[in-house]
Amino acid sequence: MVTTDLRLNEPRYASLPNIMKAKKKPLDETTPEALGIDVAPRLKVLKTAEPGGRKAGVKVGSVAELVQKLKVEAGVL
Repeated sequence: MVTTDLRLNEPRYASLPNIMKAKKKPLDETTPEALGIDVAPRLKVLKTAEPGGRKAGVKVGSVAELVQKLKVEAGVL
């Protein structure tokens, strides 16, 4: 379940004193290993290939011919 608030898209602007306080605050840096997180890749790429090119289209002269091609070649109708 997801809920939202009316103030969801209203940005909160930081005041200048708070920005100055944030500059002085120390940043704690850690590594994933210190947190017990395994960052080894889990996916293996077997191969990559480009998709095949598209075939040229065919112009039809009438609606009847279009319906006939859809029935026979594409199996749509």
